[in-house]
Amino acid sequence: MVTNNRKYFYDQIPIEYDCTNEQRLQILKEFPAPQLPSTEEAFSLESEVQGNSIKVILLLNEFSVETTKTGKQFLKVRFSNTNGSYNAKMWDNNGEVEATVPMLEQYSLFTVEGRVEDYKGFKSITIFKLAPCKQDINPFSLLAYTHQDLEELTVELFSYLNDLQSPFKEISIGAMKRFWKSFSLRPAAKGFHHNYLGGLLKHTVGLMRFARFIVKNEKNPYEGVLKLINIVEKAHKVEIWDQLKLGVNNPQAFVWKETIDHLYNMFYGMMQFQEDAPNYDIVMTSILFHDIGKILEYDHAGKEYDEFSFLFPTASSDFNNRKPSGIIMDSLGVMIGHIPYGVLFFTKVIEAESISMSMEEIHAVSHCILSHHGLPEWGACIRSPQTLEGYIVHICDYLDSRYENTEQVK
Repeated sequence: MVTNNRKYFYDQIPIEYDCTNEQRLQILKEFPAPQLPSTEEAFSLESEVQGNSIKVILLLNEFSVETTKTGKQFLKVRFSNTNGSYNAKMWDNNGEVEATVPMLEQYSLFTVEGRVEDYKGFKSITIFKLAPCKQDINPFSLLAYTHQDLEELTVELFSYLNDLQSPFKEISIGAMKRFWKSFSLRPAAKGFHHNYLGGLLKHTVGLMRFARFIVKNEKNPYEGVLKLINIVEKAHKVEIWDQLKLGVNNPQAFVWKETIDHLYNMFYGMMQFQEDAPNYDIVMTSILFHDIGKILEYDHAGKEYDEFSFLFPTASSDFNNRKPSGIIMDSLGVMIGHIPYGVLFFTKVIEAESISMSMEEIHAVSHCILSHHGLPEWGACIRSPQTLEGYIVHICDYLDSRYENTEQVK
């Protein structure tokens, strides 16, 4: 049993999995960790103070032309480098908007000159001058990436998958054999959580840690979830007290603000299944596929598009003309979204691998994927989870997506 003396979620969840050194080497041989940018950027907006003048090379994510309440146009822009993504704006004082839009449409890398703004703790850039970068820089090298050990995350993931029962193991390993390069590299978001290369892998492993704690470590899933809610309550009190000690009031900085009521509401939903024992294999397989659709939902410099052809083998499309960018929503992927894509990937892998599985098991996993956002207003495709496993997957996703914003090393 490998423990490495590591724990998760405020050091309350043990990280334990079976893996010999020989198995570790075999996993990394078959599923090598992705190659990330090696650039170390000096500029980070968070380290700048109000009023600072800056001149820095940044990668364009996206832009839009907006209008103020007085009818004045301005550019709303989002840039990035390896330290993260940054909001910026350019005012239309002398026709700058009309002159700048064609450049933004054509180029990816820019030399940005401007001033740092700070409004209620949210920093941005007011652009004074914008010009296409003349240096020969690979846009991929300016993408933000995880600083956690991707080899360790890879070994941990496959240790969990190899522990699954048939046919769930075959489905999960089959999916990774087909999609590993994209799965291990893709971000899990463009803004809120895990919004960097390697984020999808890190987020998926995080959910699995929560799920194993709830289903395997505790006497029953209800006791496990209540313990996690108790940890959240304590963490939120610390957030509040820390702000009081500093004499500040910035509710936007609270990671756990307005989360506790939702967790209890989900717990009440779980209570209708007290006679059921959670199916561990369904939970873990659902977690693997819950966000796998993000390999199509997001786009960024260096992305490959083979997975579109896997789902739609007779379709034609030209991806070669896409301009490299920072992490954005894929123009095609956003039309479907990662949740429906997750079910499509799951069912197509079963078909492609010729795996025999019961109709009930297919629907059980598909339901967890479709309901993992918990509520329709949060993107869930179903009004609320209808199974114990569905509630567990949602609670794990809810906790991990927020906890990530408390970690020092992402």
